[in-house]
Amino acid sequence: MSNTNEKQSFATRAVHAGNGIDTNTGAIKHAITMANSYVLPYDATTLNWSDADVNIYTRNGGANQGYLQEKLASLEGGEDCVVLASGVAALSGLFFALLKSGDHVIFSSVTYIAVYRLLNELFNNKFNIETTIVDTTDIDAVKAAIRPNTKLIHIETPGNPTLNVTDIKAIADLAHEHNILLSCDNTFASPYNQRPCELGADFTVESLTKYINGHGDAMGGAIIGKKEYLDIIRAQSQVNLGATISPMNAWLIMRGSVTLPLRMKKHNENAQAVAEYLESLPCTSFVAYPGLKSSKYYELAKEQMPNGCGGVFSFGLKADHDTINKFISELKMIVSAVSLGHEGSLIVFLGEDDERQYLYPEEFHNGFMRFSVGLEDAEDIIADLDQALRKSGILK
Repeated sequence: MSNTNEKQSFATRAVHAGNGIDTNTGAIKHAITMANSYVLPYDATTLNWSDADVNIYTRNGGANQGYLQEKLASLEGGEDCVVLASGVAALSGLFFALLKSGDHVIFSSVTYIAVYRLLNELFNNKFNIETTIVDTTDIDAVKAAIRPNTKLIHIETPGNPTLNVTDIKAIADLAHEHNILLSCDNTFASPYNQRPCELGADFTVESLTKYINGHGDAMGGAIIGKKEYLDIIRAQSQVNLGATISPMNAWLIMRGSVTLPLRMKKHNENAQAVAEYLESLPCTSFVAYPGLKSSKYYELAKEQMPNGCGGVFSFGLKADHDTINKFISELKMIVSAVSLGHEGSLIVFLGEDDERQYLYPEEFHNGFMRFSVGLEDAEDIIADLDQALRKSGILK
């Protein structure tokens, strides 16, 4: 166990939670335990072969996974944590363990594509789970969607890719008034900026692949919440579905998470500066970032995310499809790639035919860019955008 407590600062816990002295070597950091099996006790017949609390077989859980789970529960302000192989594994694991045929789920109209597919198509068609898509920034709309069989409300805030902001505490109060569970995808914010469990959510879901890892070299996902529910998720979605994280990925994410406070501070500052620059240009049609005073979510974002609004925003350009591709191709430092939360800036052009376009605000319907602002100097990021906009003829 690590030498941390909840009275210590977030930054201190980011360094020390989940870490400890290696008892075999005296190393001051836990080693990577690249084993798929662990030695059994004298009488192995006493074991529960599906026990995730004892190291038996790495599909049930392993040492490095356990260290990371301890750290994330501390950083997120939760009672317990289950770490799985990816963010989508965490989302599907949560839904699979908690829902049964005949249940009803309300979920945000703007979510990661896997949530849309899982709830709007797969769970609905395969398992007879009823679902309703709602703009969860509208509390009255959420209230109107509640049914007697509503089991779960799932929100994502800020939402991917529109950056809409849902009031977590208000939704939590409404959900619990009706004996409904609330889960919140916190990937865009990270626990540095926002901790849904502390705002009343029953579960926080993180794609560890993004900001918590922070280096674009490992995949993982986490569910944080109360132990009584996490034990169910661990047994059903980890042990029996086999979505366990590898020791190497758990170790890489553990390493990356140490610098989360430092990185997020820079991501926040850079995104704010770059979003303000783009908003000032005559060639942009919109910039969606809750840190901008022009955003209708500005006041809620300041209250709910006091440290900053994260490193991702979306924007549109007053240009046709081919010209936007020309702009992307002219970028020198910023890389055209999916994902987010890397040390380097990433941009992706999302065209006019996204299957969920009908759920987005009107300004998104003509295509837009999602921009994950990296850790480079903001002046260099702006300079790269400026030269590409000029070479493509978008900015005169």
